[in-house]
Amino acid sequence: MFAKLLEFFKFKELKSRVLYTLCLLVLCRIGAYIPVPGINSDAAIELFRSVTGGALNLFQLMDVFSGGAFAQMTVAALGVTPYISASIIFQVLMLVMPSLQREMKESPDHGRRKMGRWIRLLTVGIAFFQATVFARYVVGLNAASPGLLLTPVLSVQLFGVPWLFYLIMAVTMTTATTLLMWIGEQISEKGIGNGISLIITLGILSSFPTMLGNIVRQLNLDSQEAGQLSLLSVVLLLVLFVFIILGTILIIQAQRKIPLQYARRIVGRHEVQGGSANIPLKVNYAGVVPVIFASSLLMFPATIAQFLGQGSWLGRVAGWLSPGSNAFLAFYAILIIFFTYVWTAAQFHPEQIASEMKKNGAFIPGVRQGKPTQDFLETCMSRITLLGALCLALIAVLPNLIGKLMGLDASITYFFGGTSLLILVGVVLDTMKQMQSQMLSKKYEGYLRKSRGRS
Repeated sequence: MFAKLLEFFKFKELKSRVLYTLCLLVLCRIGAYIPVPGINSDAAIELFRSVTGGALNLFQLMDVFSGGAFAQMTVAALGVTPYISASIIFQVLMLVMPSLQREMKESPDHGRRKMGRWIRLLTVGIAFFQATVFARYVVGLNAASPGLLLTPVLSVQLFGVPWLFYLIMAVTMTTATTLLMWIGEQISEKGIGNGISLIITLGILSSFPTMLGNIVRQLNLDSQEAGQLSLLSVVLLLVLFVFIILGTILIIQAQRKIPLQYARRIVGRHEVQGGSANIPLKVNYAGVVPVIFASSLLMFPATIAQFLGQGSWLGRVAGWLSPGSNAFLAFYAILIIFFTYVWTAAQFHPEQIASEMKKNGAFIPGVRQGKPTQDFLETCMSRITLLGALCLALIAVLPNLIGKLMGLDASITYFFGGTSLLILVGVVLDTMKQMQSQMLSKKYEGYLRKSRGRS
């Protein structure tokens, strides 16, 4: 692997892409350390610890996705969650609105640009709404524990409402989320990998040192008394760690090869009769996108419910859907399966594949060209997508189930299995694939230049 990385850095353009990506990711982390004006960050961290109580809940999930920015109430506390929520809304609209599907098929480039504009606008709206609700929650916390908000900001009120603090928090957090969205798009366009996924991955990685410190403290190695965590539990976590990594790699890399036969093929400038090939259909066509979508969708309504208060019916719903509960795990698995099918339906187009096969004189043995081929591909993809979705949901939920059976801390099992590792491994594999494909294209360009020079 290191030899391939060294070979990758031999190409000047690819090296600049990697450095560009790293610089933008460092810029993302800066926002995680800039507190919102008017907030005492030290008091915010202490309040966060008392509110979470050491258990895994929606606040800690948001803190993981934002890379620790949520606990400190910094400008980047919302992270890229509003952008993911906006993307989910438009992916679902694609299924229920035939006009959007038709526009995407007729002019894909124009449709993607139009959808991108709408997603950005919706992201700004969702971020502003979430930041306003978050400000209301912070004001309530300050009323219960004074000292969280600074007096100069809190003193400017209208009809008893600190409108200046509301405005500052809503504007700064929305601006930071918009900046993170722009950085993610720039990484996807000019850097390496998917920008939004890399930002989420960076947030998860930045939380690992804190979690390792929690494990050391719970082992209680400095004392002869038994700690909250035993060595057997740590070994089990390591086994889970390896299992999740291997399972994720197998699910993402697995594919079913559909055999093809050619009546005629064009090789170079010559027409060759006959030949064979295959169509690789990925078992998990959506990658880790369903996991990210499901986590974000479960966080959004339940977090707002917690912000609005535990006494309301929304607060009771939030408690019912708290991470680690049976209802949360059930909904989480269902949403992963649902978004796997949604993303596959949006990205996989069997009619285009069948059309290209007919143009090139290719056919699947025993299946006629045209509509029968399209139906065959749809049936095959539907079956293997079900297998991939079930495996993905099992990998995401299994660590929580084992943690509950073994009595492990839910916040620790979340980091060493399930969602976090699925996202980490999936994003790393996807980034490595992009690096390899770009390196391969650069090699071919070099070979073509050499052959032209000889001729």
